[in-house]
Amino acid sequence: MDREPRLQTDFWVKAYLRRCEAEGGAAFVVRRGNREAGVVLIKINDLDGNFLVLTRSRDMDGALIWRRGTGPNPVEEAVADSYLEKQLNFDPDLWVVEVEDRDGRHFLDEPVLTD
Repeated sequence: MDREPRLQTDFWVKAYLRRCEAEGGAAFVVRRGNREAGVVLIKINDLDGNFLVLTRSRDMDGALIWRRGTGPNPVEEAVADSYLEKQLNFDPDLWVVEVEDRDGRHFLDEPVLTD
C-alpha cells in the first residue's frame, strides 16, 4: 500500500496556527511533542465554557479524519484536560494545540466525525 508523503509534525502545527489566525481564531501550542512524527490533539475552546478535544485518525480507506475524543457534545474544561492527560500518559510524544474561537470552529480541512 502506497502511503502519502507525511509532513513533519512541527511544520504541520506551524501552518495550522497560521491558518487559525488568518481565519479569525487564536491558536497556540500547549505542549510540544515529537517534532517529526508526534500525534496532534486539538483542544477547542469556544470562550463560553465549552470544550472539545479532537484526535487525528484514519478512516477505513486510509483517509485522514478527526474524531471528537471527548464525545459528541462539548464538555467542561476539566473533562477535556482529563482526557488530554490520559492521552499524554499513554503517548508522551503528543502535541496539544488549543484553539480559541467564539464559534467553536476547528479550521481543519479533514472531516470531523462525532462517532
